[in-house]
Amino acid sequence: MRFLFVEIIVPLLVLLFLRSVLTSIFSGFKKAYSVQRSEPQAPSSVPSISELKKDPVCGTYVSTVGSPSRQVDGKPVYFCSIACRDKFRAA
Repeated sequence: MRFLFVEIIVPLLVLLFLRSVLTSIFSGFKKAYSVQRSEPQAPSSVPSISELKKDPVCGTYVSTVGSPSRQVDGKPVYFCSIACRDKFRAA
């Protein structure tokens, strides 16, 4: 009985334990590697750097991207809000 325990069961338990430990270690490496090698993200449609222009109505500086604008003498004029744009039209 001692032979069976020492020669078969203990090595089998050690082997199963090592297999479990190595599997968890290598799966961690696999996850880390797959995160680094993921597909590159598509660039957003909004540029990260935009120019700031002064709103002629209230004086606030606004981004040229996504701000309400209006063409005046062939040049764009940017506003902080639609209300400021409408005030500029009325003036």
